[in-house]
Amino acid sequence: MGAAVRFRDQKGDWVGTAVLILLAEDESLIALSIEEALEDGGFAVLTAESGEDALAVIDDGGHIFLGLITDVRLGGGADGWDVARRAREVFPNIAVVYMSGDSAAEHRSRGVPGSLMVQKPFATAQIVNAIAALLDPPAQ
Repeated sequence: MGAAVRFRDQKGDWVGTAVLILLAEDESLIALSIEEALEDGGFAVLTAESGEDALAVIDDGGHIFLGLITDVRLGGGADGWDVARRAREVFPNIAVVYMSGDSAAEHRSRGVPGSLMVQKPFATAQIVNAIAALLDPPAQ
């Protein structure tokens, strides 16, 4: 599967593509609302419920992600900092947006270069706007 996911209509005709985003969020209600907002924004989303799940998806080679949106705190095990570092190793140009309620101050020292931090609580539109801005930077 490529970085742009293709879609067919009910007749089987190709109708468009969407950029594939990996969402790492362990709180299901938050994940669902972000998924819906991203899909409404024209993105395709694959969601991982833990840091370990996100790392496994990154490493399995079955997808090419152009964007990563990750909570910093993902329960036990790998955190969002770990997920983003691994994603950048595999996909050097991946756009990264972090979400956090209490770790925003660590972004400068622990975040990957060129990433954005969105502090909780947030409106889901902020997440969509952040990833869109990283994927389509203004012309220089």
